[in-house]
Amino acid sequence: MRINPRYLLTILAIVLVASCRSPTAEPGEAALAQFHPVAAPPASTLLLRPGDRLAICGDSITEQKMYSRLIEDYLTMCVPQLGVSVRQYGWGGERTGGFRARMTNDCLRFQPTLATTCYGMNDHEYRPYEERIGRTYRDESRAVVQAFKAHGARVVLGSPGCVGKVPRWTRFTNSTVLDLNLNLCTLRNIALEVAQQEQVAFADVFWPMLTADAAARKRFGPDFAVAGRDGVHPDWAGHGIMAYAFLKALGLRGDLATFTVDLRRNTLQTSEGHTVLDTRPGAFVIRSTRYPFCVCAPAGAAAAGYPECGPDDLGKDSSLRAGLSLVPFDAELNRFLLVAKNTRAARYRVTWGSETRSFTAAQLRRGINLAAEFRLNPFSAPFARVDGAVAAKQAFETKQVKQIFHGAEGKSDFAGAVARTEAERASLVEAIKAAFQPVTHTLAIAPE
Repeated sequence: MRINPRYLLTILAIVLVASCRSPTAEPGEAALAQFHPVAAPPASTLLLRPGDRLAICGDSITEQKMYSRLIEDYLTMCVPQLGVSVRQYGWGGERTGGFRARMTNDCLRFQPTLATTCYGMNDHEYRPYEERIGRTYRDESRAVVQAFKAHGARVVLGSPGCVGKVPRWTRFTNSTVLDLNLNLCTLRNIALEVAQQEQVAFADVFWPMLTADAAARKRFGPDFAVAGRDGVHPDWAGHGIMAYAFLKALGLRGDLATFTVDLRRNTLQTSEGHTVLDTRPGAFVIRSTRYPFCVCAPAGAAAAGYPECGPDDLGKDSSLRAGLSLVPFDAELNRFLLVAKNTRAARYRVTWGSETRSFTAAQLRRGINLAAEFRLNPFSAPFARVDGAVAAKQAFETKQVKQIFHGAEGKSDFAGAVARTEAERASLVEAIKAAFQPVTHTLAIAPE
């Protein structure tokens, strides 16, 4: 017996909605128990390949150039051996179909080998779910994935995030936060379905943000807004969680450094990307070509709003450190480990740069994560310089596409506009390379 495909789609939509909402849900209640997202398999292998050209695509949340900047920072400084280049293609107000209509002109011409997408926020129309919304989102998402695949690009299909409140611009005044998030949860499930059918990777942005938002309000106070002050556009905390979701979906593992010191022999072994330049009693001078991910910058070094370490307040959603504390970022993506063997004292002082911390011998034998313990460290200022160059390049990429390609210059001489802007962008790429330099730092360990 043949079954009408439209009937199957309708049944699937009903199942997806049911998977997101309990039948006993009360209107206006946004408790996590009301949501039942379909389980997504974790990334099993590294999706990135040496020399990849990554396109980061999305709506106004991507155009904020925050999670995209964090991703490029990580790929540039934490895994430089992969040699990945990045472009961001954020466009405010865009739906999945809007990107599909412009992707050949704006994105595919630059021959990406890998792409991430983050759509659904505008697709959900800021209203309760309707089958029409899901059907359109499914069809457009599949079309975008297939277009990338047809041009030889691998894809990470990202889900939308969550909302923290009903935004002021919605036309549906009776909608609740629960209504909108259940809609977004359904689109999240549809994105997972499309990813599995098309055999591409999936980044779950919705569930980590929603659960982190609930945890943050308990830990930091009811005013903490993972999804942003307007309910939709996150600050650094929310963007940190988004970056975490995409970096995990790319299959990154986070082994950035391991320094193994033998305290009896006064020797230090290092992992790839790090070289011992000098050994002194209880201290080692190291040259590193891989950085830890730094969650804040020294005073005066931050560019384009990046959080500064001094005034960084865990109680504010502008704190990247706060956002990343809500997910296992350091444990899974930012391991810069110091391991000590042959300890004799009960406790030791570890000095890294200008900061000193005290640890037990047992902690050192297990290994301490320097990146987590020393938020201000020898890499903080160099990291900020590279981040500033990344921010400048990504800002130009928005101007290149939105103002020039789609402006008067692009309409009169598109080929000339591409050539001119690519030359300007190339200089910004070189500025990133010039800023990213090896760091020489000293690690000292002394008994208390």
